[in-house]
Amino acid sequence: MVAVIDSTKPHSARFWNYFVGGTDHYEVDRRIGDEIKGIFPGLVDVAVAGRLFLGRAVRHLAGEAGIRQFLDIGTGLPTADNTHQVAQKVAPDARIVYVDNDPVVLEHANALLTSTPQGATSYLEADLHDPEGVLKAAAGTLDLSRPVALMILNTLGHVADHDRARDLVRRLLAGLPAGSHLVISDSTATSEGMIAASEAYNASGAVPYHVRSIGEIAGFFDGLDLVDPGIVQVPEWRPDTHGPTDPATAAVDAYCGVGRKP
Repeated sequence: MVAVIDSTKPHSARFWNYFVGGTDHYEVDRRIGDEIKGIFPGLVDVAVAGRLFLGRAVRHLAGEAGIRQFLDIGTGLPTADNTHQVAQKVAPDARIVYVDNDPVVLEHANALLTSTPQGATSYLEADLHDPEGVLKAAAGTLDLSRPVALMILNTLGHVADHDRARDLVRRLLAGLPAGSHLVISDSTATSEGMIAASEAYNASGAVPYHVRSIGEIAGFFDGLDLVDPGIVQVPEWRPDTHGPTDPATAAVDAYCGVGRKP
């Protein structure tokens, strides 16, 4: 089946790709992107900071935590330093499964299907709203009896109801063993600018994205052992003085955390 791409409406993956300096976007995405930059320029910092957080979290998990399996749900469009590239640079035998249900991402899946000879990388067309189906499909590449890093970055905002979003995370974690980790980052309703930007984006015809409170982000980690420094603004999570400089400092409307399943 050939994926149908609608270039008449903004698209979250292309919109975010524009903000992080990628090339996979259309005029409609750039137009709403530029409109939102005018409303809230800080959203660009949120996008860049989130990408840098991905790298720091994956390096920690593949290094210090010894994780060798990654399940990245809502992967979006590939840019630089994707999960598999970061993980396999630290641990060449790492195995990564990307999950998305979007035709735009599907069209670019081949760019993700690279791996070291020792490891594995695969892409699944599956839906966050079907956690059991995601886990069943991921088991074709990952050994779900061994710890997995479950990564859901800038994706849960597409689930409008917070209780529903928490249930989806809970069901995914239920299928993973002790020692697995949950990694989440999302935009938060912590400034008038971010709230206005979210409202403008949702009015554009794109699939809505709902910003949440800090407490709601923290709620995804209930029952897990939080990795220091806990739930913090994205640039504050283990800043890497030897890595890329985060231009956003700590003042971004996005929070993150990493938690370990006991």
